[in-house]
Formats: sequence, C-alpha cells, structure tokens
Amino acid sequence: MPIEKKAELSHTTPIDVLIPAIEKDLGTLPFVIDSVRKYVKHPIREIIIVAPRKQRILDLCAKKGCRFVHEDTVLPITKKDIHYQSKSWDRSGWLYQQLLKLNGDKLCSSDYYMVIDADTVLIRPHVFKIGNKTVFYCRNWSQNEYFNTYKKLMGRNRSSRISFVTHYMLFEKSKVKQLKQAIASKHNRSWYSAIMRSMNKSKQFAFSEFETYGNFLYSSSRDKMILKPALNKSFHWSTAQFSHAKLSPLAKKYRSISLHKRKGYSKQSK
Repeated sequence: MPIEKKAELSHTTPIDVLIPAIEKDLGTLPFVIDSVRKYVKHPIREIIIVAPRKQRILDLCAKKGCRFVHEDTVLPITKKDIHYQSKSWDRSGWLYQQLLKLNGDKLCSSDYYMVIDADTVLIRPHVFKIGNKTVFYCRNWSQNEYFNTYKKLMGRNRSSRISFVTHYMLFEKSKVKQLKQAIASKHNRSWYSAIMRSMNKSKQFAFSEFETYGNFLYSSSRDKMILKPALNKSFHWSTAQFSHAKLSPLAKKYRSISLHKRKGYSKQSK
C-alpha cells in the first residue's frame, strides 16, 4: 500500500469542487460532499452541485453550504438534445454529465477544479498538487471504445498505457480550455458536438472525459504529472449500510469507494 509522505498531505493551492448530480444520487451525495471536505487537503473555495432544479437537491445544497447550478444553464445544449440510447439502454444523461464536467472552466473561479462522481466517497486524504505537478489517480482497466473516440477527436492514439477513469480528477482550467479549443479547431464545430459526432453511439461506453483530458495532458506535459494507483473499490451497499466502523478498515487498503447504480441506465428498470 502506498503511504503518502508528510509533505504530500496538504497543499496551499485553492480549488473548487464540481459534482454533477441527479435525484437518484441524493442517497450518496451527502457522503460525497462530506468526504471531499474531510479528505481533500486543499483550501476549497466552493463546492458546486450541477443538477436539475429539484427541491430536494436545492435543500441539500442549502444544508451543506454548496452552490447550486441548474444543469440546463451550463451548455448551449441540454440533456434533451442528446440522443444516446438503444432499445434496452439510455446513456444520454451519462454523456451529458461528462460534458458538464468539461465546461467546469466556465463555472469555477479557481484555476483548478476537482470533479468527482456523485456516487464516489473518499476514505483517505487526497492531495492533487505536489510542487508544480498534478497528481492523477490511475488504474489498469478501461474501455477500448474510449480510445477509438479519442483518436477520432484528436487525430492521434492515446499516449498513456494506464487508465485515468477513476471517478475523480483535478482539472486545470487553462488546460481544459486548450483541449476544447483543439477539438473545436480540428473538427470545425463546437467541442461538444464534435465529441457527440465522434462517438460510436451503438456502444454503451463510447466516450470518457477522464481518458480524454488525461491523455491530452500526458501527450504534452507528462513531466508535470504524478501517477498514483487509484485503489478504488465498488460496493453494492445501500447508504443505510454506511458507517465509520465499516469505512475505517477499508481505508487501509483503498483510497475511495464507489456505490454504482448501473441498472439506472437500463430502460427495463425504469
């Protein structure tokens, strides 16, 4: 198990935190917010919840001191403009939240913003800057289709052999802007429409914001990246099963846990 050095346990770089969410995330979202406040060892200026305007979400934002942003105001398109589905599944919302994350540079005031999925809870301290380098948490598993789309978008193969899909990441606003400009310039259209046109929409996993941004940086700024193992573990717990007694021993082995509800993408489950 990697042990962080004392010098790596805090950093003065201020960040914002962006969490896209929908109503089904309300069970896990309070734990996600609390874990970010406890375990992200940076000054956090704002936690921004990007979501539909639902009263329960507004109430949670007020209770937790988070800024609510209506998801329909973030991009020139809304979820209704995305058609990414088959007879058996619908991943339009899944793609939409990825595009929302990539437009976080328009929402956040800090130079850096962390995004985290609304079903992933940190259970160990995290620092995303060490000196002038950014820490990226990685794993060995991904989806080949992510890289097919990346090649269509960027005109080149992936540059990293490891995966950046680990449910949270620190984005640098200036780099996100460069990425989107590169995509728009190459395809002569908006960056988000280029992404949607480059995907094979018959595939359930056809685009990854984390793989795209990670490989974009890796191709040009590898020396400014520190790669660490993600040590994430998925569970099928209900939030009623959450307890500090249960999480404490897990922190010896993992950095974060995810409570995925993948059945939500199945049309039959609705």
